[in-house]
Amino acid sequence: MEKMRMESVDITAQNIEKIAALFPNCITEAEGEDGKIKRVVNFDLLRQMLSGDVLEGDESYEFTWVGKKAAIVEANKPIRKTLRPCPEESVDWDTTENLYIEGDNLEVLKLLQESYLDSVKVIYIEIWSPVWKETEAA
Repeated sequence: MEKMRMESVDITAQNIEKIAALFPNCITEAEGEDGKIKRVVNFDLLRQMLSGDVLEGDESYEFTWVGKKAAIVEANKPIRKTLRPCPEESVDWDTTENLYIEGDNLEVLKLLQESYLDSVKVIYIEIWSPVWKETEAA
């Protein structure tokens, strides 16, 4: 039986490896917050390697919000969680091809990426807030 990793993929590390494969001279080492040496991208050198026509400044079309950079960092961090089935709360547990998953959207999507790669056809995300529930009841 194959041993499960019990941790989501470290997307940042994977992306650094992909960049290293294409542009090895753009990868360097730096000391991490934990004091260990880690591989990092020299973005100035990478920009020079890609083109002289790099967009700089604020003028571009993009979907943005306050905290977007922190959200990208958070999305790339690995997590150590697992999905647990709840057969008693499910409909037709033994025969269904559908799963109902309740949890933090980002964490669940990370777990699905690792565990259900190439087997998910549709994902429906419903965002719930206690404020909305109170508004509906009023």
